[in-house]
Amino acid sequence: MAYNQELAGRVRELLKFEKNVTEKKMFGGLAFLVNDKMCINVGGDDLMCRFNPALQKEVSKRKGYQPTIMKGRELEGYCDVNPEGTASDADLLYWVNLCLDFNKIAKSSKK
Repeated sequence: MAYNQELAGRVRELLKFEKNVTEKKMFGGLAFLVNDKMCINVGGDDLMCRFNPALQKEVSKRKGYQPTIMKGRELEGYCDVNPEGTASDADLLYWVNLCLDFNKIAKSSKK
């Protein structure tokens, strides 16, 4: 799956002051890893966000929110965000900050 280059550029711009950001093709799109942990992914025109699962109820009320479904089950602490939820710079900033906040306490995946 191709990913939206413009959306990836907007995410890249918001992450430019973070230390240790790498980009990697994952989940059929482009993942942004911060401190070697998957933080946010651009797939097609959507974002896939990794956030604190304790915020699931609050986050699910945001414009553009969709649960992330993999192998037939909903992934707790992940969501997809459609273009409606990333149309404005303020909305995109919300999602990026949500992911960055969790990234500070998230555990790295096993290699």
